[in-house]
Amino acid sequence: MRIVRFTPSEKSGIGTDPHYGVLNDKDELLVLKGDPLYTGIVPTETKINLADVKVLAPVLPRSKVVAIGKNYADHAAEMNSAVPDEPIIFLKPNTAVIGPEETIQWPRIADRIDFEGELAIVIGRICKDVPVERYNDVIFGYTIANDVTARNLQTKDGQWTRAKGFDTFCPLGPWIETDFVPGKQLLTTKVNGEVKQSEPLSSLIFKIPEIIAFVTQVMTLLPGDVILTGTPAGIGPIPEKGEVAITIEGIGTLVNRASSRG
Repeated sequence: MRIVRFTPSEKSGIGTDPHYGVLNDKDELLVLKGDPLYTGIVPTETKINLADVKVLAPVLPRSKVVAIGKNYADHAAEMNSAVPDEPIIFLKPNTAVIGPEETIQWPRIADRIDFEGELAIVIGRICKDVPVERYNDVIFGYTIANDVTARNLQTKDGQWTRAKGFDTFCPLGPWIETDFVPGKQLLTTKVNGEVKQSEPLSSLIFKIPEIIAFVTQVMTLLPGDVILTGTPAGIGPIPEKGEVAITIEGIGTLVNRASSRG
């Protein structure tokens, strides 16, 4: 099931506040009542064409975005780093989240901004200390993320908060896929149409059950929290006004453009 968060047009008759809907194979949205992360899937009788709405970030985290660093061996190698013994976690603020087709704003103090295509987990319930075997109980679904990074600031600071925490530095979308089961699906990132990253999700060092268990040992997760699972090798700069398209088989494609340099 594909859950889309969107803003209707004025002619829709349901107002212009954000809504959720279930996307069918005819590119129609069956509008849902309330927020499915809190109320469950409650359909209404209203249908809207996908072409008639503005698609938003599939979730606007009320709390946090947790990210996993160096979770592909080839990416650890390109960063001149050893494969970690346990997941490396860091936080991106919820103010970094934007949706499909929104613009990644280039900070004035950044010499370069990089793309990092990733599979993202959307949490569906309050959880803490989740056992590995119960990991799937707390997952609402999956989406796609771009862990945008100001690489020069990451190098300068020696830690990652500033480099990865700017507003607009966490594009998510295009929707939440609730039936997705991570396996050998290919993650592909293109910049201005040129393939830069291409790696199956099976190459993740720490798999989804381990990630959920590890993160929840540290912190309580809330409905709508998002976990970024790491990026494969091939990271690199986004050109001014460049387009980044990240595709994961079975989910879809997330597209964003960068602004000019600030």
